[in-house]
Amino acid sequence: MAKLGEIVELIDAVISDSSVPKNIRRALTESKDRLQSEDELTVKVSAAIYLIESVSEDVNMPPHARMQIWSIMSALESMKK
Repeated sequence: MAKLGEIVELIDAVISDSSVPKNIRRALTESKDRLQSEDELTVKVSAAIYLIESVSEDVNMPPHARMQIWSIMSALESMKK
């Protein structure tokens, strides 16, 4: 699924950004692992959204990373429908 691959690439871009706090990178890594699991699409997308939402409002997140995370969340939400 190309859409899922694109989302994983977006997640990788944020994970590789050293200005993003470690707890946020950890949550993104976990969500990426969930997206690459063998679970049903709805299950893995929902799990990834839950993990990313938990850190999406972190006050230590740089503004550019927040924008990237919002676009990742938006793409994941569109896959749920």
